[in-house]
Amino acid sequence: MFEPLVSQFQSSSLMELTAVLFALAYLTLVVKENILCWYAALISTIIFLVIFWRVQLYMESGLQIYYIAMAIYGWYQWSRGGTQRHGITITTWSIKTHALAVFGVLLATLASGLLLIKTSNAYFPFLDSFTTWASIVTTFMVAKKILENWIYWFVIDGISIFIYLDRELYFTAFLFAIYLVIVVIGFLSWLKEYRSKERRPG
Repeated sequence: MFEPLVSQFQSSSLMELTAVLFALAYLTLVVKENILCWYAALISTIIFLVIFWRVQLYMESGLQIYYIAMAIYGWYQWSRGGTQRHGITITTWSIKTHALAVFGVLLATLASGLLLIKTSNAYFPFLDSFTTWASIVTTFMVAKKILENWIYWFVIDGISIFIYLDRELYFTAFLFAIYLVIVVIGFLSWLKEYRSKERRPG
């Protein structure tokens, strides 16, 4: 009687665990500015696309398509971007740019949250929308090596933990708890590199 349920749980858990491990590899490699991070990102996002669709987190599922595109874009920027085509370096955004980014995220969150309420059975339509749109902006920041991306991720990951625990995605919730620690390490690491670059002559 319970064998199909057990089998389904084991299959889902194995898929989720695989996605989590590749996602952890991605973030760890990002901290080190290792271009292999984008290969790990590609694998994890394909798996998460399927997982989130199954649990009716449609915005999160759709987000994975964007992540796949950004994995390719990020690889290009880190390997061949910049004026010398040798890859980009860590930079920062102005307060005005951050203000525009946050305003855009909140506006898109309101619009898509209302749309999800009217057209779907999505759980947490506004929180799901917020983490989706914020992640879109922040992933672009990672691809462009914007220092403050780590601060954005800290907020996004904290909210995501609540969502995933509620949807019983325990491996994923655990992953994002680890993310919070790595995010702090990543910010300090990139900040050190940025300040070091600023002190270099020329």
